[in-house]
Amino acid sequence: MSAQHGSSAQHDSSAPQGPSVTHDDVAPAGGPALSRRALGGAVGAGAAAAALGLSGGTASAAPAEAVGERPFAAATGRHARRPNILFILGDDLGWADLSSYGSTHIRTPNLDRLGRQGVRFTDAYSGSATCSPTRFSLYTGRYPGRTRGGLAEPIADNSEGLEPTHPTLASLLRDSGYATALIGKWHCGFLPDYSPTKSGWDEFFGNFGGALEYYSKLGGDGTYDLYRGSVREGDAEYKDLRYYTRILTERAEDYVREGREGDKPWLLNLNFTTPHWPWIADGDTEQSAEIVRRIKAGDARALWHADGGSIAKYTEMVEDLDRSVGRVLAALRASGQERDTLVFFASDNGGERFSYNWPLSGNKASLQEGGIRVPALLRWPARIDGGQVSGEPVFTPDWTATLLEIAGARPHPAYPLDGTSLAGYLLRGEKVPERDLFWRVRGERALRRGDWKYYRGKSGADQLFDLGTDQREQADRATAERELLAELRGRWEAVNDELLPYPA
Repeated sequence: MSAQHGSSAQHDSSAPQGPSVTHDDVAPAGGPALSRRALGGAVGAGAAAAALGLSGGTASAAPAEAVGERPFAAATGRHARRPNILFILGDDLGWADLSSYGSTHIRTPNLDRLGRQGVRFTDAYSGSATCSPTRFSLYTGRYPGRTRGGLAEPIADNSEGLEPTHPTLASLLRDSGYATALIGKWHCGFLPDYSPTKSGWDEFFGNFGGALEYYSKLGGDGTYDLYRGSVREGDAEYKDLRYYTRILTERAEDYVREGREGDKPWLLNLNFTTPHWPWIADGDTEQSAEIVRRIKAGDARALWHADGGSIAKYTEMVEDLDRSVGRVLAALRASGQERDTLVFFASDNGGERFSYNWPLSGNKASLQEGGIRVPALLRWPARIDGGQVSGEPVFTPDWTATLLEIAGARPHPAYPLDGTSLAGYLLRGEKVPERDLFWRVRGERALRRGDWKYYRGKSGADQLFDLGTDQREQADRATAERELLAELRGRWEAVNDELLPYPA
């Protein structure tokens, strides 16, 4: 990364933040009708009415971006060089927190625009229901339960992490000629044993823990948690007491502008902590000081900020995330690399206290839809047309397999992937192979096959839902579909038997 950051700690956090990306014209209505699954993803009766061209009092609530979308179809026969990969994660962002997914009170023009320029996925899922297991599933392409570190939900101390010997998306791409960097939240183990620079990323700038106070960079135990590292030089603390989202945005802007040795393609994992608690927006210095005071006084739950936050504050944080993504995308465009860069955006799991998940049930930490279904946007101008929506069920490990295939890298034979590559679907017009999506967390289990979802929550009762007609998971079909329930339960248990057991 650029050496110019050495003096960034002196920058004024109130300085102008640069231009945000503006809206493109919304695609005109009148395209092909949406599929049932894609229509369900248009969020609510109003969106459905608008997508079908119907009038009615609720139609005005429809996200404008859903009106002109058409069902996804691959643009076959195109060729392009191996793309750069910009993989962006929001933190605890709810499925409907973007205006293109149905939010009526949060405005996200930059992310909406990203979706309009590519594909919006209505039935995309995280690899787990909390932060670090999902990151394990992304970095390894495997179920979190394949590794000891992935059993922590989430990692909270230095006892476990992502073993440096395990191949990762970054290490496999690096070995195939990519430059690799991770900016932002790692949450897959702590120093001295675990770090992105030990697991395939050439460069790292960010925090190791699951949360930090946005200005002081203090974790819940009072430890400072902002580091800069490289494979050559190792990891060291980096002092910058400005608002964290601003710092990460600047770092990412610089990275996408910089050239690479030998003009290498690059992978950048950009992991924002926004809008994860504590509920501190840019400029909330008094609230920051209060949380720092509580941390230093030994309040182990100060970062949870259980006595703070509001829908208005959460909205401010999400809209700030949107502006930050817009700045990075503007830098990418200015660099001349936009056409040959695959950009992917998603949340690491479902939303938390103030997120908007309607019509889904459940939140972060649950395997109900609201805990694992996430917004997901994909853009690659050289190969994929814009204005499209896909209702294919996909989850985090699929993106690992997809990116490896697109980049011409092979998985390690000793560590087979659990995800399915979507490259054939996205680029060659092939059907997504039939498969099951599997999840396991302590006390809950879930498996999706087609529109059917098998779910057992903490009540211990097996339930079955048809997500094609019941996204809210209220009509339990377990009694009416006993054979299907037994089949899906048996499949879940067969996969579970392959995984490591949770420690007692």
